[in-house]
Amino acid sequence: MTELIHTRAELAAAVAAAPDRVAVVMTMGALHAGHRALMQAARERSAFVLVTIFVNPLQFGPNEDFDKYPRTLEADLEACRDEGVSVVFAPSRDEVYPDGAPSITMNAGALGEILEGASRPGHFAGMLTVVEKLLLLTRAEVAFFGEKDFQQLALIRRMARDLELGTEIVGVPTVREPDGLALSSRNRYLSPQERASALVLSRALREGAAHTDGDTVLAAATKILDDEPGVRVDYLALTGPDLGPAPAEGAARLLVAARVGSTRLIDNVPIRLAPIRLGKDR
Repeated sequence: MTELIHTRAELAAAVAAAPDRVAVVMTMGALHAGHRALMQAARERSAFVLVTIFVNPLQFGPNEDFDKYPRTLEADLEACRDEGVSVVFAPSRDEVYPDGAPSITMNAGALGEILEGASRPGHFAGMLTVVEKLLLLTRAEVAFFGEKDFQQLALIRRMARDLELGTEIVGVPTVREPDGLALSSRNRYLSPQERASALVLSRALREGAAHTDGDTVLAAATKILDDEPGVRVDYLALTGPDLGPAPAEGAARLLVAARVGSTRLIDNVPIRLAPIRLGKDR
């Protein structure tokens, strides 16, 4: 049976009584099949899965959707029960930040200034601050994050390594709708017409991933995006697997962010680059 708790004291007691390693899945609620995949991955690693539900104000900019971000606790609890979650920790803002907004926060460094960081100043500092807090509060030995938010995953991995947090960070592949749209809590903001337009993101990534030369990858994906007038592209980027420069060959990542109507969406896919041979992309 899934236990719902709200306070630090309750959390400490639950963790102290855990029968197995603490496997944590951090969410902001509005749970969907992507979150369920994280819970399922966690269940494969531990009999004690702890899900956090907290809409973190620090990672929202002044013109972003903190106030209208969906809060669906009852439905979220039902999803957690279905997936065999042991404990759901749903704290208030004061429980997480008892002294108000923290005066000391995480610095995301150079990796946090590109891509999403360039478009959303302060976002990653707020995200890393709450993730570190929750890792320490939950005493998690392993934590699961989706690859859809790939830059977030890369930064959390770097933070855990740089600060010797002792938590294993596991990435879980993106879960998609049957038509290819990456699952996101923000998809509910899309009108039917906007949702149809949003499919261009995954289509562009698939087209790019069908090639193995970096220039051709970007050109193919760009052409698909340019043909969809309902989407305003923020960035399309080809990087290394750690978000550094893309290699001449080997593992890479193709990432896109765009605004569809008033909703900002992100997506990415792994890709494998290879040298051009005989003047052709292979």
